Amino acid sequence: MRHQNAGRKFDRNTSSRKAMFRNLAANLVLNEKIETTDAKAKELRSVAERLITKARRLGEVAYTPQEKLSDADKARRLATKRLLSAYLPRWGTRVEKGGELKKVDLVEKVLVDLGKRFASRPGGYTRIVKLGPRRGDNAPIVIIEFVGESKKAEASA
Repeated sequence: MRHQNAGRKFDRNTSSRKAMFRNLAANLVLNEKIETTDAKAKELRSVAERLITKARRLGEVAYTPQEKLSDADKARRLATKRLLSAYLPRWGTRVEKGGELKKVDLVEKVLVDLGKRFASRPGGYTRIVKLGPRRGDNAPIVIIEFVGESKKAEASA
């Protein structure tokens, strides 16, 4: 029996599983939408929501320019940045239109963009949309994405 053993193991050891979720979370923050299996998305949801909640708890300190903050607020923001960067890699690269690579600061994106977007939302920052089975092994494939309008969607519309 698996009493009090929450979470899926994915037939991986602990370090491989943590690395997988760090990479999935980084890609979700970078692209705001990723395609993965159903089980991975359900586990990733709790990881991603904890990261955004850390930014949300700062309030306006998360997205206020550094020079306008008091010393106490600077310390709170630095502590949160360190917590986020302990889990997320600092930089991610995304291919833009025309094939150019754009370097994105993932920690700042969580604090500024996502923290501001979900400031008034008490939870439930992600959505899972089922796509159907994968052709090779029949694994259920889903899209996990952030709820609400992103700046990319507004810019393309």
